[in-house]
Order: sequence, then structure tokens, then C-alpha cells
Amino acid sequence: MHPLLSRAARTQRRRPPFDCERRHPRLDNRRPWRRVLLGWILLVVACGCAATNYPEASGPLYAGRYGELRTLRSGAASPGSTSTPLEPTDTREAAAPAAAPFRVVTFNIAFALQIDSALAVLRQAAPLRRPDLLALQEMDAPSVERIAATLGMNYIYYPSGLHPRYGRDFGCAVLSPWPLEEPRKIVMPQRARFTGLTRVITVATLRRGAQRFRVYAVHLPSPMGISKSARHEQLEALLADALASPDPVILAGDFNSEAAGETFARSGFVWPTRDLVPTTRFLGVGFRYDHVLARGLRLAAGDSTVGVVEENRAASDHCPVWALLVRE
Repeated sequence: MHPLLSRAARTQRRRPPFDCERRHPRLDNRRPWRRVLLGWILLVVACGCAATNYPEASGPLYAGRYGELRTLRSGAASPGSTSTPLEPTDTREAAAPAAAPFRVVTFNIAFALQIDSALAVLRQAAPLRRPDLLALQEMDAPSVERIAATLGMNYIYYPSGLHPRYGRDFGCAVLSPWPLEEPRKIVMPQRARFTGLTRVITVATLRRGAQRFRVYAVHLPSPMGISKSARHEQLEALLADALASPDPVILAGDFNSEAAGETFARSGFVWPTRDLVPTTRFLGVGFRYDHVLARGLRLAAGDSTVGVVEENRAASDHCPVWALLVRE
């Protein structure tokens, strides 16, 4: 056999089949991880300077009411808050049956750059339509308000700070057609490496008829942006706050970790998104970073109660994730 043919044959035998690679994107990760590391280095260079953080507990807070149920009891608004609602584009009965499933959607819309595409996904993908809770990450205030006005939802938004990459606010938002009350933020311990950004978790009480839920929009630092011990400290702080709630709890967002849910599962939280397909890819490597966690609720029965919408119309490097929950 010709030596070149022999070498090609040996290479073909060593290479895993394509279908296997598709079904198991994390097989033989040593080479992809080199690309991931190089990508993070390039991203750090692109950021270039430090973030401006908003550590004050009072804000800035942005709150808007575009849903039919316009009740928001947040006390005095912080500077920059939105107070004038538009007419809603969606309607909802004033009371929902207690047994009706609670639809949760989370979507990291990378730096809020492709809002038109994101809205198309949220309006056209059947599993994402008419959510009870929509958690958004990497948002700025004008983009949150635009999505809320288009979908007919109320919203609470706390930016973490001014991100150095685009010089715009960067943070998490909670949206719902139901009243959102008691807005507050949790300032995470430990700043991210390279950017210096301190992450903020947006928290609110969602009232659906007589039911109350404490809801969290979560976005934790990237794996390269924080140490293992710092991530553990952040997760423990978030868990302690959630465990203190007298109401059922829902956490939704980009945890930037495939194992973060373990911390909550050990404390009795359900983790319906544990075994989903990858929700984001970085240099060809797939990761399950976007999750829904809950306490006092469980995944609804049926075959189509949790999933990933993989066709995201190039709105982001993340795909939206959804889950249907019911009270325990």
C-alpha cells in the first residue's frame, strides 16, 4: 500500500464518526479546548479595559408596565426608571387557573445587538410564545423596553454596569404579563477577571392571580472570567437568597456552567434543563450553560415540556431555553 494511502487510512480509523460527534459534541475535547482558550484570549484583548460597576442596592432600576395587569409596587423609582406605559400588544385574563402550567423562557441576547432577530424568535417559535416569565441576559434598558412593549409585558431591569466591550449597560431583566412586585438586585461577590465587571442578579415577586413566585434572572461570569472558588461563593450566595423565600422560586438564565445546577439540586431544587442539548457553542464546542431551576414547582407531565429552540435566527451565540412548570 502506498505510504500516503496508509497514513490516510490510519487517520480515518482514528477519527470518530460524524454522527457520534454530533450526538456527543464534548467527546475528545482536548483539541477543541485549545481553540476555546485561544478564543478567550482574543476576547480579553477585545475588551481591553475595565467595566464601570453599579454596586448600589437602590439601582439603577428600570421598570415598565406594558402588560394588561399593570400593578407594580416598587416604592420610589430610581433615576432612569421608566414610568409611562404604552398600550399592551397582548392580553391576558386577570386570573389564571391555579393548575395552569407556568411557562418559563430564558434567552441570552448577546450584548442586545440583534433585537429584531430575537423578537422574531420569541414571537414565532411556539414553545416561546406567551411566557409567564421571560428572563433576559446581556441587556440594556432600551432593548428591554422594546421587547416588553412589543410582547405586551411588564419588566424589571437592573444593569450590572457599563460593559467595556461596547460601552453600554449590561445586565439581566425579568419580564412577565403578570404584575411584578418587590424588585431588588443581588450584587454577586467577586468581580470577573479581565473586565472587572461585578454581576448583578435581578429579582422580583411575580403575582399570577392569587399565586406568588420569587423569580430570578441570572447571568454569572464566564468560566475563564472567574475562579472555581469564586464561582462557588457566588452560587452559595444565590442559593441562600432563594432558600429564604416563603414563595415558590424560579431561577432562569445563563449560569455559564454545566454543573452550577448541582448546588441547587442538592438543596431540593428541580433542574429540568439538566440533560438538554448544548445551548451555546464557542469555537465549535457545545456547552449547556442556560438553565431553569425551581423550588416548590416541578416539571409538567408530557413529552414536550422542556427544550431548546436551536433556530435562533442569528440573534445570539446562545439559544433560548424553555420549561413548563406546575406547582407541587
